Amino acid sequence: MNHDMHAGHHAHDRHGQAGHGTHAGAAPSLDRIAFLATLHCLAGCAVGEVAGMVIGTALGLSNGETIALAVTLAFISGYAFTMIPLLKAGYGLRGASRLALMADTASIAVMEVVDNLVMLAIPGAMDAPLTSFLFWGSLALALAIAGVVAFPLNRWLIARGQGHAVVHARH
Repeated sequence: MNHDMHAGHHAHDRHGQAGHGTHAGAAPSLDRIAFLATLHCLAGCAVGEVAGMVIGTALGLSNGETIALAVTLAFISGYAFTMIPLLKAGYGLRGASRLALMADTASIAVMEVVDNLVMLAIPGAMDAPLTSFLFWGSLALALAIAGVVAFPLNRWLIARGQGHAVVHARH
């Protein structure tokens, strides 16, 4: 869902630039771009993070193994959320991969560190069964906190032409 908002945001930008010229007040604010980039990255991270936590918990993996699986899947899904629209736009796998790495690595890394530290800090969260509110509530809280912490980083990167600004420049 966030991916569609992000893709629609880009489509609107292309249309606005090509069809109507630029208007001083029409450009989205840095805060809005950073917010959308953070939501996009958080959505990608959340897919992998949730899958990793669910798989690790269901298989009875240790906390370390579950976190390693969740982080790995979060990076894979986070990069995929950026790469798929680029591939559809005609970029090759190598170019799309390079752009995803430049756009998302710092944000995903921060989100994963924060998310997993929060999960570890909540007593019993990592050992809670998949059917418990403790597991899902802790995971939702951890992801929300991770998104809040990553927003200033994304804003800072975009303001300097880095992070998701690299992908924005290619649309």
